[in-house]
Amino acid sequence: MSKQGNRTVFSTGLMVVAGWGLGVLVQASASVPFETLRVEQQLTVQEKVVDGRIEAVQQATITAQTSGRIVELLYDVDDFVEAGAVIARLRDTEQRARLNQATASLREAQARFNEAETEFERIRGIFERQLVARAEMDRATASLEAARARLEAARAAVAEAEEQVEYTRIRAPYAGIVTERFVEVGESVSPGQPLIAGISLEFLRVTAEVPQRHIQTVRELGRARVLHDGTAAVEAEQLTFFPYADPATNTFRVRVQLPPGIEGLFPGMFVKVAFAVGERERLMIPASAVVYRGEMVGVYVVDEAGRVSLRQVRVGRVDNDQIEVLAGLEPGEQLALDPVHATLHLKRQQEAAR
Repeated sequence: MSKQGNRTVFSTGLMVVAGWGLGVLVQASASVPFETLRVEQQLTVQEKVVDGRIEAVQQATITAQTSGRIVELLYDVDDFVEAGAVIARLRDTEQRARLNQATASLREAQARFNEAETEFERIRGIFERQLVARAEMDRATASLEAARARLEAARAAVAEAEEQVEYTRIRAPYAGIVTERFVEVGESVSPGQPLIAGISLEFLRVTAEVPQRHIQTVRELGRARVLHDGTAAVEAEQLTFFPYADPATNTFRVRVQLPPGIEGLFPGMFVKVAFAVGERERLMIPASAVVYRGEMVGVYVVDEAGRVSLRQVRVGRVDNDQIEVLAGLEPGEQLALDPVHATLHLKRQQEAAR
């Protein structure tokens, strides 16, 4: 938590810097025509940065579930497939013949059941009038139950045959991209044989190795973010820790779950993963307020009287749109947020003084 001006700002989530972009107080001085910022120490997160590799959460190799000859392949490598789309078809002559046979058996079983049910109702009516023996009633009941059992078996056989026909249409279990194709049209396949492999780019995670000396702190804080090619850091949704260390490297494997739909990241890419390992206060300012004059790095400072001066500073770590000031600037001083207007204002002050 840090105070800026008359306002309190909390450090939340995985942002290394609490402040700029999270509600810093920007105020306009009465004596200068541009916005200024009263800089303060901010509680920031210390991080351990390690290498990580992106992998897909959903990746699978689709195999055949029935025997047959491939008659159509609708997708190839690098094609996008919608969830549930048919990606391949097998010849289904044999499966449909079995379905027709099962359907005919079901019709026969239904007719037998209807006949047994009618006979049962007839015998029961006579038995209630005590015109037939108990044994006759028992035989009618047994015949009805047997017919019912055969009907249920026939229905199950039809469902199984329909499932076998559906197995000839191989469908995508989720939306994704085809990464490899193992068969061609005309090949005969059997159950368990690989057909097509694919991955989903919607759900990604990063696998990283954390040194043994940091793993306990990383577990306790449970925060991380992924850095890639100068783009904005992606905050992790969840961390999963493997319960053992690699005996060769003495590191613990950690899975970093990313939010869905991150663009520009693909399985197999290397990225940097910053794990939170502590907190400390730092003087952070907007990177846009820093000016560079050759070898000199500086900022425009406004004193209480409204006088503007260019102050040389020593800067450190850059994080998104924030930059750390190591020396040359003190907490509580007023900083010009617009160096261009501050430069023009300084020139006018110098001309007025002359």
